[in-house]
Amino acid sequence: MDKNFQEEQFTGTIKFTPPLYKQRYQFIKDLVGKYKPKKVADLGCADCTLLWMLKFCNCIEVLAGLDICASVMKEKMHRLSPLPGDYLQPAERSLTVTLHHGSVAHKDPCMLGFDLVTCIELIEHLEQSELKKFPEVVFGFMAPSIVVISTPNSEFNPLLPGVTLFRHPDHKFEWSRAQFQSWALETARRYDYSVEFTGVGHPVTGMEKVGFCTQIGVFVRKYPQTTESAQSEKPTEAVYKTVFKAVYPSLKDEKYLQNAVVSEVIFTAQIIKQSLLDRLMSEHEEYNDPTERKSKFQPSMNRFSEDLGKTLVEKSMEPFVNGNVVYIPLTTIFSFPKVNRLCGTFEKLRKLIAGKVTLSSDGSAVMFNTEHENEEN
Repeated sequence: MDKNFQEEQFTGTIKFTPPLYKQRYQFIKDLVGKYKPKKVADLGCADCTLLWMLKFCNCIEVLAGLDICASVMKEKMHRLSPLPGDYLQPAERSLTVTLHHGSVAHKDPCMLGFDLVTCIELIEHLEQSELKKFPEVVFGFMAPSIVVISTPNSEFNPLLPGVTLFRHPDHKFEWSRAQFQSWALETARRYDYSVEFTGVGHPVTGMEKVGFCTQIGVFVRKYPQTTESAQSEKPTEAVYKTVFKAVYPSLKDEKYLQNAVVSEVIFTAQIIKQSLLDRLMSEHEEYNDPTERKSKFQPSMNRFSEDLGKTLVEKSMEPFVNGNVVYIPLTTIFSFPKVNRLCGTFEKLRKLIAGKVTLSSDGSAVMFNTEHENEEN
């Protein structure tokens, strides 16, 4: 990806709003929103901006980047690391982000099994020998369900101030729409893909005939790839060097799930407990002269707890006070949507909080001692 070329300096004849590179990234985000791929690889990931944007897409569980220039990736790869908030509130999905140093002209088994592969402003940087190998690596070996390739449309270049031959000094070629479509259609035919053409960066009014500034081909594999065919192409050795890997905290990990469930159970139980104590105090004030109120409310709790406890224990769904202890039935806590969603089953709730939360002797309720509240009151 080459977002720093002269497109950011276009003024006068044409200017893109938002900038062209952002339009390309948005195109990919929209495609992800449509197809919901779980595994996405960005070939020619450069400064990892697209990967950083895609990590916020909840459907994606695996992100991989590949670039021939390790230094460019390393400069910004820290943005792909989990933040403190990711540990405080782990996502329900799992997410692993990996960056590899290598060439798109080489096959490596780490690039197998992806649903979507993006090649944004990449192919025009390839030498002829690399471009020749590129289709076999991406479409033949990797064989993802969808491949997106964007490249400059040379027919648009006369509208760009300062562009003489190519838009960037590292470009080895820039194709017209006919050239790109010819190459793309032949590649799609050879590897059993269909391809549709579109683009981003509209021309100015009256110059529509030149097409989009960036032309895009969206390739969709016609037939599912069999496991046998994928394995038969698998090379025996890895050729890419891994320069970065981040595994995000996830509720699919039992450790993080347990922490989340325990925290949510305690939080929910505290809210229920406080609501119960407030209600009991309110009822007590209705029947007692405020001037004769005792300094501690525990006797009033005992006054209500005996009859209340019998009734509520039978229901097994309502909290109650007995002596200095508030009991919050697990069934009540499990009925709260977030707890229910996190655990899935009541049995799993019990398993996850075992030894982490103070429970009644029969394990049916969370227990809180009210002595601390008494001291504060």
